[in-house]
This record gives sequence, C-alpha cells and structure tokens, in this order.
Amino acid sequence: MPLVRHTRTVEVDISVKFKAPGVRGEGMRIGELAQRTGVSERSLRYYGQQGLLLAERTAGGHRDYAESAVDRVIRIQELFAAGIRSAKIAQLLPCMRDSDGGPSETATPQLITDLATERARVDRMIKDLIRSRETLDEVIDAASGRRESIATP
Repeated sequence: MPLVRHTRTVEVDISVKFKAPGVRGEGMRIGELAQRTGVSERSLRYYGQQGLLLAERTAGGHRDYAESAVDRVIRIQELFAAGIRSAKIAQLLPCMRDSDGGPSETATPQLITDLATERARVDRMIKDLIRSRETLDEVIDAASGRRESIATP
C-alpha cells in the first residue's frame, strides 16, 4: 500500500509580549493597594467578593488593580464610615465617579430615594452623637467641679 501524506496550510496569528523577569503590568498588587489606602488586604478581598472592587488576574492568578482602585477604595471606606451597607454601596458606586466621588448620570429614581433615606439615618446618628457628647461634657464638668471641691478644705 502506498504511503499517503496529507498536507494542510494553517495560518496562525500569534501575538506574544515578553516582559523582563519580575516586571508586571501597569496595575498594582493587593499589598501595594492596601499600603496606599491603609485598608487591609482582607478588606480588599471582601470588597472584591461583594462586587465593590474589580481586579484583573495575572497569569499567576494574582490580583492586579488599576490605579483608579485607590480612589475607589477610599470612596468605599467613606461610604462604610457613613454606615451604608455593602449591598447599598454596590448599587451606589456605579453612580459615582471614582476620581472625585461626584455623581455620574446613571442614578435611578429608586437609588436617589434610598440614598435620601440613608442620609436621613446619618443625620439622626449625628444628632444622637451630639446629645451623647453633651451628656459626657456635663458629666466631665460635674466630676471636675466635684474633685476641686473635695480637694479644697
């Protein structure tokens, strides 16, 4: 039986980029982001799980964050400090610009209503804190005055 050879022409378009060993892309790793924002790596991972913070993955599986992630993390921290839950933050973040925290055009009427409710809650918390501070001031004043009267014969 004669030997039959099949041939086929295949065109391959391959784009390969080589980097020097140890050189990464333009992003930053989780440790650098943690250091630059003062937020723990654990919190940054949580933000990612909640859909609040996105990261690319390197070939080795490491998180690689864009420069804009610094502003995003700071914004997330501000919103958490205001007592806003992560689910609400996830709804809010797409409506905010990372660079300055200003609004984008994507806010829905329901989100605006929800945010007004959150703001009212924060206002109530501020009033409660002011009342607590006033009470502490009264106690401090009373205790300071009592110490002076006890010390004087």
